Amino acid sequence: MAKYIYEYDNWPAFTWNDKKIVGTLGKVRHLQGKIFGQMSALGFSLKEETILSTLTLDVLKSSEIEGEFLNKEQVRSSIAKKLGFDNAGIVHVDKHVEGVVEMMLDATQRYDKTLDHKRVFGWHASLFPTGWSGIHRIDTGSYRDGEMQVGSGPMGKEKIHFQAPPANVVEKEMNAFLNWFNTESDIDGVLKAAIAHFWFIIIHPFDDGNGRIARAISDMLLARSEESSQRFYSLSNQILTEKNNYYEILQKVQHSTGDITDWIEWFLNCLYRALENTEGTLKRVLKKSDFWDRHKATNLNSRQRLMLNKLFDGFDGKLKSSKWAKIAKCSADTALRDIKDLIEKGILKQEKSGGRSTNYELTEEWNIYS
Repeated sequence: MAKYIYEYDNWPAFTWNDKKIVGTLGKVRHLQGKIFGQMSALGFSLKEETILSTLTLDVLKSSEIEGEFLNKEQVRSSIAKKLGFDNAGIVHVDKHVEGVVEMMLDATQRYDKTLDHKRVFGWHASLFPTGWSGIHRIDTGSYRDGEMQVGSGPMGKEKIHFQAPPANVVEKEMNAFLNWFNTESDIDGVLKAAIAHFWFIIIHPFDDGNGRIARAISDMLLARSEESSQRFYSLSNQILTEKNNYYEILQKVQHSTGDITDWIEWFLNCLYRALENTEGTLKRVLKKSDFWDRHKATNLNSRQRLMLNKLFDGFDGKLKSSKWAKIAKCSADTALRDIKDLIEKGILKQEKSGGRSTNYELTEEWNIYS
């Protein structure tokens, strides 16, 4: 069987082909600058809304890559509260959600601070506040003391995709990684984010949560590369979209003799597509702002305002009167009256799909997907 990258004598002296990556790196840097220019032209509240939408997306999608689905309202509320934004709301936030949010905000808002063992342990402990990962008890806030294999398939017939370095070298490996992380300044920041992500995944220092922490480390270095805590794009969202390719490229390069060009190329292209997709987030924020600007004199009750904001923030599934009643905590009749009123005002319309139940959506003028 092929050796793992960390089993070669030159580990961790990574190499890459500059000629192959320089063009993509230039494209990423150009688009980063362009988006920052567009964002800096936004008003304060719009910028706040974009940052909130992006960070919410990042937290949700990084967990989703691992098959964990967090409550969007709780994530959004927790981020808004911790950043001191007005739209925090009064949603009860689960302890686990608070922990995931704390890790992401610590990485992106305190991007210029040293990353040491204690801080990484803090991130790990915040991901598993109860000391459990599903039905498994895990050591939090300390490196693993057992072997780590990543595999798939039924019990007893698992296919091993990756065997991490033995537990007795993890601290030594993390010392080398953190020393490089805190002192290496000659490499471009975006390139450094790609290398750090891969390096951390290979060490796999914890019982669980390695992927989420690797992505937080990337986000931290991307914030450093921009010298800004303001996040306007989500790398995790794009990785989720390309999840199969993400695992394929990691699996391929883990057997490299030290050349990680293929991984860096993939990472940069994925980041470029994440930056391109930011335009969608910006479009939604601008449409929402335009809507409330145009309807500031429109007579709308608190239930209608609540539900319209949910539609602009990306409503999960179809909007039915029964869902309206449940979320707005009102009777089915009241929900239907609210909806009919919005149809008369030209804000909502009935979906054409028909079927047994009636669905509603924003009219073409306000629908961000139209």
